[in-house]
Amino acid sequence: MLRTVPTIAKRPSATHAVLTYRTGVRDANAAGDVHGGWIMKMCDDAAAIAASRHAGTRVVTAAVDGLRFLSPVHLHDVVTLKASVNAAWRTSMEVGVRVEAEDVIAGEVRHTLTAYLTMVALDADARPIAVPALVPETPEERRRCRDANLRRTIRLADRNELYQLHGQVGG
Repeated sequence: MLRTVPTIAKRPSATHAVLTYRTGVRDANAAGDVHGGWIMKMCDDAAAIAASRHAGTRVVTAAVDGLRFLSPVHLHDVVTLKASVNAAWRTSMEVGVRVEAEDVIAGEVRHTLTAYLTMVALDADARPIAVPALVPETPEERRRCRDANLRRTIRLADRNELYQLHGQVGG
């Protein structure tokens, strides 16, 4: 049985989370840039903050979709992660995270990564709990919500349905 709590619909702007971090040698990988796994962990942290703001309870990561590195993060860059809830369903939410790396000396900011994480709200007994509805207000928020619903449909679709959609034979 799904446990519920009183919920009031929320706007995406109420879920915004921003994390900023100055990278250093301790964050380096073998290539001399910042380790991608560390950036992925920071994405998870930012997503958890945004989802917790929306749900009003603790959350866990259920899935990661579309984590795409666009450029490396270099040592001594300032990394900024911006997260917000894109869509909310019964017990889960999709959180979009944008990562930017800034070379403060050169004054250059690079879009480094975009990720979409599905977070599930939990009650005190670690069981899924209902989340508030999300009410997108701006055209951009509505687009993000539509895109999140499409990613969810793909994530939850049966493999054979996806093959049919793409015109291929399942297997």
